[in-house]
Amino acid sequence: MTTLLVAGLVLLLALNVPVAYAMMGVSLVYLLLKPDLPIIVAAQQVAAGTDKFLLLAIPFFFLAAEFMSSGGIMRRLVDLSRALVGHLRGGLGQMNIVGSVFFAGISGSAVADAAGMGRMEIEIMRRGGYPHAFSAVVTATSATIGPIIPPSIPLVVYASIANVSVGKLFVAGFLPGILMALFLMIAVHVMSVRNDFPRDRWAGWRALGGTLWRSVPVMMLPLIILGGIFSGVFTATESAIVAAVYAMLIGLLLRELAWSAVPGILVKVAGDTSRVMLIVAAASLYSWIMAREGVPAAIAAWFVALGTEPWSFLLLANVLFLVLGCFMEPLPLMVIVVPTLLPVVKSLGIDVVHFGLVVTLNLMIGLVTPPVGLVMFVVMHITGLKLEEFVRALWPFLLALIGALLVITYVPDLVLFLPRLFFPT
Repeated sequence: MTTLLVAGLVLLLALNVPVAYAMMGVSLVYLLLKPDLPIIVAAQQVAAGTDKFLLLAIPFFFLAAEFMSSGGIMRRLVDLSRALVGHLRGGLGQMNIVGSVFFAGISGSAVADAAGMGRMEIEIMRRGGYPHAFSAVVTATSATIGPIIPPSIPLVVYASIANVSVGKLFVAGFLPGILMALFLMIAVHVMSVRNDFPRDRWAGWRALGGTLWRSVPVMMLPLIILGGIFSGVFTATESAIVAAVYAMLIGLLLRELAWSAVPGILVKVAGDTSRVMLIVAAASLYSWIMAREGVPAAIAAWFVALGTEPWSFLLLANVLFLVLGCFMEPLPLMVIVVPTLLPVVKSLGIDVVHFGLVVTLNLMIGLVTPPVGLVMFVVMHITGLKLEEFVRALWPFLLALIGALLVITYVPDLVLFLPRLFFPT
């Protein structure tokens, strides 16, 4: 039956069946072939998978990101990023990365970064004389920072799977996110020196202060989210509601969000949320069946029999997620594979928070790699690039992301320093 579960899922995915329907279909076939299991088990497991208070954070973080994604608000972040680093070599490329760091504290979504700020940043880089392929790749790879720096939709989903504090995961993402940005900025510098890309003139402290002041209302959002969680004023789930309300009020007060746009935003958020929750629901049933068949226990026993050390397991896990990430979207891959690996992670003494950041970064790299990288296709659509043009320009930045991944994987204190500082117990 295990062969049916795995082969059936692979076959349906190869036939381009949406992953939620593929998991649900294979699971229902399994239940029909098992007369000792009533079909009502499907409904019970689907309901149990989505009946988690923590998952309420997903629609509200989506909502906050949509409210903050209005053009004027994003322009403030772009202006601040340009004033900070535009004078460096390849300044507009550096601006793109720093802008993604700022927007990461608002959206928690790589696709939102690429489709929202990315469109504006690519146009600015085009006017600055940068090649389309370079602009597209910088935009795509810097967007992967979005789900690492909190808030983060993938980390919320991981927290629900691994039964770990989402607050610890959020705090753990700060230093890895900054490290990713530094690696990408080094890659931009190297490519800019090689190709003699231009840089802006230093705007001066007065201009920097002005852009910083205009950005204060926007930059307060991540501080409110994390401050509320750390102080115990509200939970991570409640922080998403606070973020959504704050983002709406800021947009309205700054006159960059019209009341007439709110219904459309709510409809879009409902659609995005329903897609995520359908995947979570289907994966809950599929994971339960896999566990019933003893697949996680068998994999754990296999690793133990090999005498696997933590370092070699993490290496294998990285390879596994990087390869699968080329063919599957992040959330379905996470909810299918992570429950299978968690018993091994715990038996080897690997910190679950550390593993969550490693997994998430792996999955974000998958968003910019062919053949099905979603962020890659978003940016290609914006720029009109062909796949081979994008891939040709991708390699230096892909190597930078993999370098950051290796550091995060094998220097766990980089991930765990802040959680231990803010959550000592």
